[in-house]
Amino acid sequence: MARIAVDAMGGDHAPDEVVRGAAQVSMETDHHLLLVGEPARIEAILASAPHNSRRIEIIPAAQSISMEEDPKAAVEGKPDASINVAVRIVKEGQADVLVSAGSTGAGILACAKRFSRAPGVSRAALASVYPTEIRRGEKDDPFSLILDVGATVNVTGRDLVSFAVMGSVYASIISRNARPKVALLSNGTEELKGLPEIKEAHQTLKNGHLINFTGNIEGVDIPRGTADVVVCGGFHGNLVVKMLEGIGEAAMRLAFYAYKKHILWKLGLLALRSGIKQLKQITDWEQYGGAPLIGFDHLMIKAHGRSRALAVKNAIKVAGKTVHGRLIEKIATGMAEFGELGS
Repeated sequence: MARIAVDAMGGDHAPDEVVRGAAQVSMETDHHLLLVGEPARIEAILASAPHNSRRIEIIPAAQSISMEEDPKAAVEGKPDASINVAVRIVKEGQADVLVSAGSTGAGILACAKRFSRAPGVSRAALASVYPTEIRRGEKDDPFSLILDVGATVNVTGRDLVSFAVMGSVYASIISRNARPKVALLSNGTEELKGLPEIKEAHQTLKNGHLINFTGNIEGVDIPRGTADVVVCGGFHGNLVVKMLEGIGEAAMRLAFYAYKKHILWKLGLLALRSGIKQLKQITDWEQYGGAPLIGFDHLMIKAHGRSRALAVKNAIKVAGKTVHGRLIEKIATGMAEFGELGS
């Protein structure tokens, strides 16, 4: 049984969709869920949502942090905010892992304030998932992982090595992919291409045996699924993820434009509707649920801010898998090997 703290007040559709997602999980798993937020509002939602009351506990938090607030000021000025309380109960051992769809900045800062760095890790990394042409692992997973996407902007070679280890361990647990392919994002596939920190990380990773390091990849390889885990600094990772999101949105707008503009285009799109529907299901981020903030001695699964009940449910299930898969312990094992290589 995993004990999972859920930031019930975090996200665009909180607390309603967050609580409903948690209620669904309580009916489908044996996880113990600690819903952190305003008790009266949470209880009112649960009253109309089928749930297993034996698997749900409400932890009071009188305050919340909105997406529009300055993360640093809010985390420091609202000690009883739901994200702060959720992080605190994980730190104190009441819960094993945290799930939040709230402000990314506030979540990172709250974790950094209370959690300690994992052994051998100097910087935390925020990961993200993106759809690719191929599938991987026992789950036939269409998503690859990219990290960091914004938690650590300026990185060293050692930071990139730790991101590679953490990303590999995470992918092996969540995608059930025993040997995920790990690559460094660079401006060329050659070993000597890239910034100094990329070259340094490349030399260290190629000498290790714990992870399946396949070298450098270029931006064009990302949607192809050439690597299961793409490693980069937070500045570049954030740009890549935002670009991928923009391309998807642009493609949908162009299809809508074509549908409205010309009868032949409309007929063509209607003929392809089953394939389009299948593509949407494959690339639907709600099916994945969330991605991790890793590098601390405790874990946060960050769900999308627009998450509704389905995405919240899946994010909580992902969190449970990290507990059962002993993610933190395995990261420590991996970092120990690369610590010896770098000593």
